[in-house]
Amino acid sequence: MNDKSTYHHSVVDYARKDYNALNKNLSVDETLNKIRLEGVGERIVYFYVVDDEQRLVGVLPTRRLLIGKLEQKLEDIMVKRVAALPGTSTVYDALEFFATYKFLAFPVVDAERRMIGVVDVNLFTDELLEEKDSEAASEVEPQDYDSIFETIGFKISEVKNASPVKAWRVRLPWLFATVTSGTICALLTGMFETTLAESLIVVFFFTLVLGLGESVSIQSMTVTIQALRTAKPSFRWFVKNFLREAQTALMLGLSCATVVTAVVVVWKGDVAAAGVIGLSVVLIQLIASVWGLSVPAILHRAKLDPKIAAGPITLALTDICTILFYFGLAALVL
Repeated sequence: MNDKSTYHHSVVDYARKDYNALNKNLSVDETLNKIRLEGVGERIVYFYVVDDEQRLVGVLPTRRLLIGKLEQKLEDIMVKRVAALPGTSTVYDALEFFATYKFLAFPVVDAERRMIGVVDVNLFTDELLEEKDSEAASEVEPQDYDSIFETIGFKISEVKNASPVKAWRVRLPWLFATVTSGTICALLTGMFETTLAESLIVVFFFTLVLGLGESVSIQSMTVTIQALRTAKPSFRWFVKNFLREAQTALMLGLSCATVVTAVVVVWKGDVAAAGVIGLSVVLIQLIASVWGLSVPAILHRAKLDPKIAAGPITLALTDICTILFYFGLAALVL
């Protein structure tokens, strides 16, 4: 997305001012009377507690208000730890808050922690969709509509709510990727039959190495799919994320390889086999992270749903590369 995207707008533009701010010195009885007189509006309701300078000091759960003693002060029954958005936050920051904390609304505060307004799920969604519609009508070419719908989850909901026949038709082609990769893996394994017969220790640890590769590829794929919700893949974006994933995969690979190598040496005393297995773990972790990043990005670029297709394809490519690297290295060294 470019810098003019909705996600980069200030969250203050979306904050509503009809929030419920209650002074901490009010009693439960006074608070209930205040609510009866002023109402609570039609939006999602959280009762925020402020001091005399309108600084946010707590949030009051409705249950505590209803069961509290009439003479109790709000500061005695409020929750003092409040997740609040700084006034400098962007819409994207607000989106992360909703995903992380799972609350239905967040207060927006200034540098002095004085309340500016409240951003809630209803307002956030309504404003975002309205802007998307206006942008689509005035700026976006027809061929770009799919990317917008994908951003707000249209393709995902379409598959999720499909009839069994339609879901079968959509998902079956990607499952064939697993069948195809399994067949290719079997053929490749047959090519290394002599190596397998001469070094059983390699066979013992094949499942472990394969599992590590698949785990890293799925982790990288999940992170990439999340990132693609708010980013449009480009070469610069790919390089930046590749370097980050490669560094993470290298550290993961070295950590796992150290443990596995030590186990092989202690268990079997075979230093050569331990070296092959350890080096294979590192290489496979790296290639798995590359596939985990590349496959969702390519599918997204091709306007296909990464959530449905990326898993089978990523695992298929990772499995094939695991066999080639693992058994190929074993054949060369052992």
